[in-house]
Amino acid sequence: MHKAFAFTFVAAFLLSACAVAAPPPRATAEPAAVSAPTQAPVQSAPTAPAEPALVPMTFMAGYKPQANLPFVGAYVAKERGFFRENGLDVTIEHSPGRGEHVQLLVAGKVQVTTMDAATILQRRADPGLPVVSIALIGQKGQQAFAALSKSGIRTPKDWEGKTVGYKGTPPPDLYALLTAAGADVNKVSLVNVGFDPRVLTEGQVDVYPLFKSNEPYLLRKWGHEITLWEAADYGVPTLGLAYVSSEAYIQARADELSRFLRAALQGIAYAQAYPDEAVKIVMQYAGPETDPEHMRYMLETELRDAQSERGFGWQSQEQWQALAQMLAKYQALPADADVSAAFTTAIWEAAQKK
Repeated sequence: MHKAFAFTFVAAFLLSACAVAAPPPRATAEPAAVSAPTQAPVQSAPTAPAEPALVPMTFMAGYKPQANLPFVGAYVAKERGFFRENGLDVTIEHSPGRGEHVQLLVAGKVQVTTMDAATILQRRADPGLPVVSIALIGQKGQQAFAALSKSGIRTPKDWEGKTVGYKGTPPPDLYALLTAAGADVNKVSLVNVGFDPRVLTEGQVDVYPLFKSNEPYLLRKWGHEITLWEAADYGVPTLGLAYVSSEAYIQARADELSRFLRAALQGIAYAQAYPDEAVKIVMQYAGPETDPEHMRYMLETELRDAQSERGFGWQSQEQWQALAQMLAKYQALPADADVSAAFTTAIWEAAQKK
């Protein structure tokens, strides 16, 4: 800013003669006052608009940190900034694996979690939980059954007269697999086993139930060749893990859920394109005690089972209805279960739009 100064110049020079009187001086006009220049109005620099505040959300993975594909999608979206690009500040937590994630979702403490598709249908039927799949990541189920190759067991028909393990309760797809393969379930000895696959290598069971993205890696690492069977290979409808929210949150915050899903699916696509980097990101959550090669195996296995004609996360009435009918056939779901309320495609469709 410049300041204007007014200068007044007064020049009065008296000339005097040495001995002669000078004539009276002439009147001199006073100089005109100098006006200060008008100041231009001060203009402030334009202010950049403030960025909108990020919307807080909590995603709780349904188990410990590992490379299950829905977990990876969230990990990568968080670390690569995809959530932030969609206006979200997502906190990632993990369930100890005893169903806390479902309870917290229904209570409104968690906005998105993961559940197995069959479990979604069963929990909606009893005890009537308002859980809804917003994206089906596993287009096939992860349940499989393994035998040591040296056992000579080649087909499920060969399970007759053998000891077959299950975890918790016999899963419906176990019965469906035996039926599809023409085996007599009454000739199979079913036993409850834990989560340690050494019961197979130590000969406690002939066939062991496992998650095909997990225990096969361990068994082969221990030097055992195995034969795997999964119900989907025999035409049995199975579905895997899904991103899940509550009915209330879907109704109130559909836009936020679509932004979450957009970022998470982008994370899955990124993991497919850059699996090495994705595994490094998984290790940030899983910790140094975790085998990165095991995580790579899990990621690649689940990526293969996540493919659909319409991209990651798509789901249809036909898929869910077929699963429900199979569950009902083996008394694992009421025949009149409302399948259409168990999933929605609206969030996925909105997530496809930029």
